[in-house]
Amino acid sequence: MAIDQSRYEHIEFSYRERILTVALNRPDALNAVNARLHGELSRVLYDVQQDPDSDVVVLTGMGKAFCAGGDLKWMQDAIDDQETFERTALEAKGIFFGQLEVEKPIVCRMNGHATGLGASLALCSDIVIAAEQARIGDPHVSVGLVAGDGGCILWPQLIGYTRAKEFLLTGDLIAAPEAVRIGLINRAVPLAELDAQAYGVAERLAKGATKAIRWTKVTANLGLKALAHQIFDTGIAYEIQSNRTADHQEAVNAFRERRPPRFTGK
Repeated sequence: MAIDQSRYEHIEFSYRERILTVALNRPDALNAVNARLHGELSRVLYDVQQDPDSDVVVLTGMGKAFCAGGDLKWMQDAIDDQETFERTALEAKGIFFGQLEVEKPIVCRMNGHATGLGASLALCSDIVIAAEQARIGDPHVSVGLVAGDGGCILWPQLIGYTRAKEFLLTGDLIAAPEAVRIGLINRAVPLAELDAQAYGVAERLAKGATKAIRWTKVTANLGLKALAHQIFDTGIAYEIQSNRTADHQEAVNAFRERRPPRFTGK
């Protein structure tokens, strides 16, 4: 294996000929992102770019979820230590642009719910095939945070500003079939058919004209990358600010105590 697995604790790699599967591996936590996984995500696509043994990537999660967004303990750590959150902000840029810049096509095998950062990981992929029982959404506002790590860039481009703002401002989740209907993802299939569908697409790409496919992705992403360079730093700056608010701490407390949050606008 060209990628050094020893550098990764919460990401697993496997190969099907020239297809590399990159799997988030915190199944007991629904693949929620903690500090270690966030750091790993910030560099994994750059390692994938240099991997000589793969031409196509399948991005997925271990267990029943794709990725449940941020880990609760990690959120509290970021509140208690602002330097932790500032480091996280730098890593977030590596995650987002890593997906846009890797030339190999990424097929997202969305095996379960994808929320927050998990939604951005899915939507920044090139083709998204979801299990039909999965739901997707960016509920940053539900925990008192700005959707600064990609959601405010991706959603309007995929489904238009008016519809995107409805979901970003409410934090509502969308069932996979509805996400297909509005153009957010490509396909929603029965879980039993997910592997056949996702790897079927990946195999077709792997058998295609590799350079033409890679350079078509690069060209298609140029406009999105230009937009991301205009917006991303501002979004992250606002997310850092929202991390300091009383409403964010209240949301974390409410989640821990299994009750609705009582926001005060502070």
